[in-house]
Amino acid sequence: MPTLITSALICAVRHHGEHGAIARLLTPDHGLQAGYVRGGRSRAMRPVLLPGNGVKAEFRARTEEHLAGLTVELEHSRAPLLSEPLPAAAIDWACALTAATLSEGTPCPALYQALDGVLGAVEAAPAARGWAAALVRYELLLLAELGFGLDLGRCAATGGNGDLAYVSPRSAAAVSRAGAVGYESRLLPLPAFLLEGGSGDWSAILDGLRLTGFFLERSVLTDWRADVLAARARLVERLGRAVG
Repeated sequence: MPTLITSALICAVRHHGEHGAIARLLTPDHGLQAGYVRGGRSRAMRPVLLPGNGVKAEFRARTEEHLAGLTVELEHSRAPLLSEPLPAAAIDWACALTAATLSEGTPCPALYQALDGVLGAVEAAPAARGWAAALVRYELLLLAELGFGLDLGRCAATGGNGDLAYVSPRSAAAVSRAGAVGYESRLLPLPAFLLEGGSGDWSAILDGLRLTGFFLERSVLTDWRADVLAARARLVERLGRAVG
């Protein structure tokens, strides 16, 4: 990738040197890409290099092995949302999760569209319930893209595909009410909106976050990436306060 010009979503930014920054961006066709922004810590660039912002990005690298130089032009700012606790926590988490888990350069167009949709929902919805279900679905999609997808098509115990109400924490497979008899306390609730569509009530949404959170923590956010879970903890805490 000597040169790449593309739209992108900013997912993570860290300081580099005295004036620069390294940004990680999700692109529609080239997956996660990293680049060095000269002057990235300047007053002019700080409002641009914010997680959740949509930009036009130009990556220039001498070889595939070198970190690309990156210039960005703001296309869509979500900076106003970062002053609101719940939207800010949602954007922080969705972008941090993406940056921490995806391999650079692996195309994932479905994830790009899904993340763009989640960020758009956070921006457009008058209340958190309007975007929280979309965030749960994004986490499920990311798990699947990483090879840890949940099998929600049929019951692991009976083989049927009706009345699915739980997920086995061991197999990540759905379990029906009949198949779960006597084992309910060992299983994770499966909210109906993940099977039927819609947004679900707050109880179902929080069950969805507990479900995806379990598998993210167990299978994906391990070792050095565990600190990313702090962003999720802030989001879940704020959602819990909003519901309660």
